[in-house]
Amino acid sequence: MLAITGYANRLSIRPGETLEIKVSSQSVHPYQAQLTRVVCADPNPAGPGWQEIPIDDPINTTYPSRVQPHHLGSYMFADAGEAPPLSKGAITLTALMYPTTPVRGVQGVMDIGPLSLAIDKQGYLCATLDKSTVFTLTEVRPLFERHWYQIFCCWNWAAGMITLGCIPQSTVEKRGVLQKEFECPRATRTPDIKNVSIACLLNPNPNAFFNGKIEGVCIYNNALDLSHVSTPELSRTHPDLYAAWDFSLGIGTDATTDIGPNQLHGTLHNVPTRAVTGSNWSGNEMCWRHARDEYAAIHFHDDDAGDFKWETDFVFTVPENLQSGFYSINLTNKDGKDAIPFYVCPPKGTRQADICVVIPTFTYVVYGNYVRFDYGEAWERRATDWGAYPHSPGAHPEYGLSTYNHHSDRSGVSYSSRLRPLLNLRPGYLIFPHDTGSGLRHVQADTHLLAWLEHFGYSYDIITDEELHCEGVAAIQNYPVVLTGTHPEYHTLESWQAFADYKESGGRLCYLGGNGFYWRIAVHQETPGILEIRRAESGIRVWASEPGEYYNAFDGQYGGLWTRNGRPPQQLVGVGFTSQGNFVGSYYRKTANATNPRASWIFEGIDDDILGDFGLSGGGAAGFEVDRAEPRFGTPANALILASSEGHSDFFMAVPEEMMTPLANLADAPMDQLIRSDMVFFETPSGGAVFSVGSITFCGSLPHDKFDNNISTLLRNVINRFVEPDPFSYPLS
Repeated sequence: MLAITGYANRLSIRPGETLEIKVSSQSVHPYQAQLTRVVCADPNPAGPGWQEIPIDDPINTTYPSRVQPHHLGSYMFADAGEAPPLSKGAITLTALMYPTTPVRGVQGVMDIGPLSLAIDKQGYLCATLDKSTVFTLTEVRPLFERHWYQIFCCWNWAAGMITLGCIPQSTVEKRGVLQKEFECPRATRTPDIKNVSIACLLNPNPNAFFNGKIEGVCIYNNALDLSHVSTPELSRTHPDLYAAWDFSLGIGTDATTDIGPNQLHGTLHNVPTRAVTGSNWSGNEMCWRHARDEYAAIHFHDDDAGDFKWETDFVFTVPENLQSGFYSINLTNKDGKDAIPFYVCPPKGTRQADICVVIPTFTYVVYGNYVRFDYGEAWERRATDWGAYPHSPGAHPEYGLSTYNHHSDRSGVSYSSRLRPLLNLRPGYLIFPHDTGSGLRHVQADTHLLAWLEHFGYSYDIITDEELHCEGVAAIQNYPVVLTGTHPEYHTLESWQAFADYKESGGRLCYLGGNGFYWRIAVHQETPGILEIRRAESGIRVWASEPGEYYNAFDGQYGGLWTRNGRPPQQLVGVGFTSQGNFVGSYYRKTANATNPRASWIFEGIDDDILGDFGLSGGGAAGFEVDRAEPRFGTPANALILASSEGHSDFFMAVPEEMMTPLANLADAPMDQLIRSDMVFFETPSGGAVFSVGSITFCGSLPHDKFDNNISTLLRNVINRFVEPDPFSYPLS
């Protein structure tokens, strides 16, 4: 655990609104809070430097330390305190389960207090009475990984007998019904069921979290035979049914519904994955909304992380006159330090500048706490040498994972939450330890653009894609110019559409990144700080969604690439993701279109044919993840390719969604022609225009040579023209 850390309830906020700051400090000493405005979050001494401006505010004081606990691992909890007592001297539990790590320690399946069902350390089904006496089904080999089982436990306390049973559901698993009786002490009184947990044990706090899918959990107020509960039809109509949770209901929520007589509805904790295939999935329907009974399972993980639900330690009410920008509340005591980042937007419905920078916080959260493969000694050494942010998610997985990681059962992480400390969102955080430049992405890399705007005296407002999601185009429609960050990769339908509506209404849009508008995501209905990604069909991805699990749980819509949803990025900004390589930047070379009168003003004052063969991001303006124009995918016919990159290393590969065979692609072009970044300009029929650079590393070239370079000059030319009120002329041919 970090000595001190915390998070805010929001990543963006407007003047007059209140930010809740939640802190956990292991120290006996109080900590000091200091509000700062972040100008540049790059700790590289070869660049502008890490620049923060202290801001005077009443929150700049000391606060008492306290530890705020949390745990990873998802489960369901239901309060059974108001349910009627058991009346027939016995109780029967049954469920379907699909263990994914059956030998990863004790894992609770169901706990009702005096009786629990679990998998033991060796992978055998077991039942436990009164948290102490264990009965284990060891007659046949341990449970198989990723196979469905019907499990069963009858406790007859009047007769002093426990029956434990298991029926494999898979055609591969050949053993038949396994059932065994055990003698146990007779009970002198009827046991109470006060709480029910699924996918963990309670002792008294949740522990022993389950990895795998569970469905069809039922409780019966009597001693039943396994044959009575072996099918859903029998189990749910039985006269002794006490509780039955139907996980096919409320899939987009954290609520679970008990369809039994006592209505013991439950709540899910730490967002286990819903909209997953169940034990009876036929493969005939891929959308859970069309066959809910085949998606009646929940996939629980022992490392799921949702809303940490820490208590608020202090609040920050944004002053009405506070300038829009990137801010941090720095926390310091004798034992450690941390920073809580957030963005201040202008008052709703107003603009305070001509330029709006849309900060891609959805992308930040999706990558939040990315435990990277290259974390290690080199990272620690560079962080120390540069005085960078000292903590990596690789050293602190206890704060939960990124959707770029796998769960402990090797399934992909589908959900990410901002309601927890996200270490890689901190100012000064490093990504790549071996890069010849700064090795930055996301939050920190986007401050290269903010520092450039500050250096040249441009006034700007900040809006995040969370405002676009909630408010639509109204959040940006009054700005003459809208700039993206370096990597606006993840979007909801609402945030994607806000950009489209802005462009179509005459806005001037500058797409200053690469691999943008690529994946479709969804926002949790009840907890907007939690995002969902389904990595369906294709795309460059670190894991793939399981067959039948391509539709989001949160909104029921088809996940995956925006291209597969009929909205390729080329339609929006003229270019789309085409290639990824190592974190090395190359350069652009001007094309003949650079002298076209429609766009020649972009190169005013630039005689060089080579653009951006320098920079803090990989050493060049065109690198790592690059986008190209492609009419087949929607690049407008009037788009001008002004410059294209060249000289990329052999590490670069074309995106898989365009590959048909190892020798053929959708563009019907030589493979090496797919590996390039295109700088594109086009006008829109409504008098607006779009300028796209198609490279993640572009903004890393802006600070080069104290901001005096051809990439800097080029962007100044674009922005200076875009803020002018004169409409662009749409070419007729």
